[in-house]
Amino acid sequence: MPSYLYPSNGSFNLKALSGSSGYKFGVLARIVNYMKTRHQRGDTHHLTLDEILDETKLLDIGMKQKQWLMSEALASNPKIDVREGKYAFKPKYHLKDKKALLRLLDKHDQLGLGGVLLDDVEEGLPNSAKAIKALGDQIIFVTRPDKKKVLFYNDKHCQFVVDEEFQKLWRSVPVDSIDEEKIEEYLKKQGISSMQETGPKKIAPIQKRKKPGSQKKRRFKTHNDHLNGVLEDYSEGVPSKK
Repeated sequence: MPSYLYPSNGSFNLKALSGSSGYKFGVLARIVNYMKTRHQRGDTHHLTLDEILDETKLLDIGMKQKQWLMSEALASNPKIDVREGKYAFKPKYHLKDKKALLRLLDKHDQLGLGGVLLDDVEEGLPNSAKAIKALGDQIIFVTRPDKKKVLFYNDKHCQFVVDEEFQKLWRSVPVDSIDEEKIEEYLKKQGISSMQETGPKKIAPIQKRKKPGSQKKRRFKTHNDHLNGVLEDYSEGVPSKK
């Protein structure tokens, strides 16, 4: 879902939105952002639409907008869970406490799925900062090139001392000639999946189309000189007439 539907600062100026369409989506954005905020503070129970409008101080919207919210906007929103006519925020990961977070990271580690984005953890875990701090060195933070942080399970059973001689051998192996595609192909053969869905997306370069007729005709040297006068020329699709 686009980020403008639940901005992190929680501030909306509905009066500044022009037109009825802008007003409707402004109302939706305010509701989704509020549902996310209450989920993060631990209020995960479902609310009716009237309760939501009361808590977000949106009591002045008309019946037409309310019907749109119930039948379309909230019902089809990927960040809203609808249950028996009531609504709650739907994060990517439903995490109740720090133990649930540790189990998630451990599962990702065991399945070779890598880490979990901190943004997704903060979205789905109430009081996430407190839980992450309590886990301490049981998790590892890695910052991606796009500045987003990823959490990994720190499996202490895999920690061991590697002899310095082996470290030197490891560092001496040249990898400059190995591109990302070859690395990914090797990982797939080993049954290890990459984290492409959470990494920065790469934009493929636009290939210029070659103009018709721009390619030069390739000339081939013949070596059948002794068959001159016998072979026919099919280079143009039709045998040449003599």
